[in-house]
Amino acid sequence: MAQSPITSLVYVTTAPSHVVDEHMVFTFTALCRASGADVIQVQALVAEGLLSPTGSGPQDWQFSGPSLPQTRAALRLARELELSLHGAAIVMNLLAEIEVLKGRR
Repeated sequence: MAQSPITSLVYVTTAPSHVVDEHMVFTFTALCRASGADVIQVQALVAEGLLSPTGSGPQDWQFSGPSLPQTRAALRLARELELSLHGAAIVMNLLAEIEVLKGRR
């Protein structure tokens, strides 16, 4: 019997406000479905370094739980600010750096 592409994913696809446990694991297909991204968008976010899956390629990539909100946020930034995914990844990296710097005060 084939394994479902969704691992430990319960109701996340129907309500974006659900909390995603950082120990959850998404396959490439499951992350695309849950985030509403297409495969090219997720591959671009991996290429930009915003997402860091384990595995040697898309067929066996595994994404941690925080990858879902990161993917959704990048897509939202790209859409609302009319940015490329490259631009959205830069904005998200800068926002993460700001949070780190705030924590050093």
